[in-house]
Amino acid sequence: MRIFSLIAGISCLLFVLFDAFQTIILPRRAVGRFRITNLFYLLTWKPWTQLARRVRHAGRRESVYSYYGPLSLILLLMVWAGGLLLGFALITYSLGSLFHDPMLPPGFVTDIYVSGTTLFTLGLGDVTPHSPATRAITILEAGTGLGFLAVVMGYFPVLYSAFSRREVSIALLDARAGSPPTAAELLKRHSHEGAEAALGILLTEWERWSAELLESHISYPLLCYFRSQHTNQSWLSALTAILDTSSLLIAGVRGHEARQAQLTFAMARHAMVDLAQIFSLPPKTTGSERLPPERYEELYKLLCQSGVSVCRDGHSYERLRELRALYEGHAEALADYLSMALPPWMPAAHGIDNWTRVARLRAQTEALGSSEDNSSRTITTLVEPHHDF
Repeated sequence: MRIFSLIAGISCLLFVLFDAFQTIILPRRAVGRFRITNLFYLLTWKPWTQLARRVRHAGRRESVYSYYGPLSLILLLMVWAGGLLLGFALITYSLGSLFHDPMLPPGFVTDIYVSGTTLFTLGLGDVTPHSPATRAITILEAGTGLGFLAVVMGYFPVLYSAFSRREVSIALLDARAGSPPTAAELLKRHSHEGAEAALGILLTEWERWSAELLESHISYPLLCYFRSQHTNQSWLSALTAILDTSSLLIAGVRGHEARQAQLTFAMARHAMVDLAQIFSLPPKTTGSERLPPERYEELYKLLCQSGVSVCRDGHSYERLRELRALYEGHAEALADYLSMALPPWMPAAHGIDNWTRVARLRAQTEALGSSEDNSSRTITTLVEPHHDF
């Protein structure tokens, strides 16, 4: 029994420490299916989604989802701490529970108590070790607890810094592609004269954003569960909208920005596929068609009316379908798992957003400026000096 307790205690410590090392310190994708972190999210995420789906109001339901990310982080730290506490208690129990306890006889209950006070560095001193081995284990556990606390304190700023960088670009996309972001709205708002350069810069920024998303979320998959500030925004909808836009530019839009669209598409698709593989999600092959042929006709007309130079031939829709097949299955799998809605290709009929209000006011100003220019030219013509010959 003592030997079994020693093996179980050492195994528990190694299991917890290695899992915490992979999750917090290791700057690459963690390996192994039977990890504490994987089991924790497997056992807690599905019940949480079932609870959230019972909430009928969309805003409140999204709030319930938003609690999961930060709360799961706290609970995961508690699971790690509990594993360390149990591991050290099993080791001291295997040595014979050599402690002096004025309240209880030596046993596993005393070992648990000593392990807890030592791990959290309380140092009460009411229970004292009576052998060199238990003293050494007590010192080792105190150092482990102090190091664990230091690592956790450094983990939170890194995590929330990556989350903040992700959300800044998502918030900026609202004025450029609507809420939720759509490919049609993004191209429509970049159809003015000289917008090709601005669109190229935007795609370059989102190429870098996709690379940062890939690196941070592979190192810290917990960030995938963190929701955005607004109901119609998410990192998944933003990434999908950028892929949709790049696909349209590659498949059927004239312009030099299509070159940058190829680079952005490659990086964004890489991020989409790798993030789906983190959760072992195969691409979804069955589901509703995001862009059926009739919707593509509407999309084509909308782009033409907006002034977007669309290159349409008999194979443009097929080219677009081939590009969509490279990422849509992974996006739909992530959307189902994370309970995040994918954006449509075209904006739905809804109220006027802030960008539309500002655009209308600016159009009135430009119209007023144009009329004033005409009036000034007329006045100049009327007051031209008359020369007598």
